[in-house]
Amino acid sequence: MTTSPAEADTDVVHAQRPRPRRGVSLMDAGPPIALVVLFGVFAAMSPGFRTFSNVQNVLDAAAVLAVVTCGISFVLMMGSIDLSAPGIMGASAITVALLVANNRNDNDLGLVGVLVAVLVAAALGCLSGLALVVLKVPSFMATLGVSAVGLGVATLMFAGVQPNISDAMLEGWAVERFLGLARLTWIALACVIAAWLVQRYTRLGRYAFAIGGAEEVLALSGVRVAPYKVAVFTMAGAFYGLAGVMVTSQLSAGLVQAGRGYDFSAITAAVVGGTLLIGGRGGILQSTVGVLLVTVLTNGLVQVGVSPYWQGGVQGLIVVAAVAAAVIPQRRRNQVTK
Repeated sequence: MTTSPAEADTDVVHAQRPRPRRGVSLMDAGPPIALVVLFGVFAAMSPGFRTFSNVQNVLDAAAVLAVVTCGISFVLMMGSIDLSAPGIMGASAITVALLVANNRNDNDLGLVGVLVAVLVAAALGCLSGLALVVLKVPSFMATLGVSAVGLGVATLMFAGVQPNISDAMLEGWAVERFLGLARLTWIALACVIAAWLVQRYTRLGRYAFAIGGAEEVLALSGVRVAPYKVAVFTMAGAFYGLAGVMVTSQLSAGLVQAGRGYDFSAITAAVVGGTLLIGGRGGILQSTVGVLLVTVLTNGLVQVGVSPYWQGGVQGLIVVAAVAAAVIPQRRRNQVTK
């Protein structure tokens, strides 16, 4: 029996959709395994490290860094670099300190002051995104400039007099506990869950991965990439702003240098956890494991008596090793066999 050309055209063979690869790769499993091993080593070396109270201290100490890392992870997933955290956190810290009950003025806005501080931080993050997509400034330069702007704004508001807060609600974040953990730790956990939901179930999270993996392909498919880049930087700024508020809660005062060093620590945590600097791999959960790794390492070094002056050097070596471990397999994959 013969078929006409028209009928033949309708006989289309549909290829099976590729199934997702099951299992966990060694790169994905490496950081959690390293966390368990590191915890076991320090627990064996120091009896004080393995106490329940010290575990609580580790989780509480990781709270601010976890929030900053949530923001920076989305930027890294796009293949960009964000160095604006110190300036944005400083601006947010001074803003909230001057808007809640304090020793400088009669303001007492409570949660409204917190919201305003986060919005100011989001605006600074948006400025980074606009500089990237409109002015075509490389991300590390754009964010470094925005960090300087944030520090300048914070210094102007500081005006030479430290604002000490007396707001019971904000001070309670660092002091009051629920189920053994500080309220700041629960806020950080909520941020991690919210960031993961954005990454997993929203277009913004999916496109952040796609931009880092193959931005040209995404643009050729008709997606306007620029608005999503600006949105990611804006969201990152909001996370930094909340982290600045958290530092203010811990110190009971607003400081211009509230975010000092958090940019490097957050990048360290994200990279160690498996979020690549070149984008397209990793995510919030991986970066959170990295936060725990960095915090456990810092706490463990203190417990075993290592000088704090060595800790920065140790973190730097870990970053270099983590980046090398992530890049070497990709170099081998990209080699052409002749």
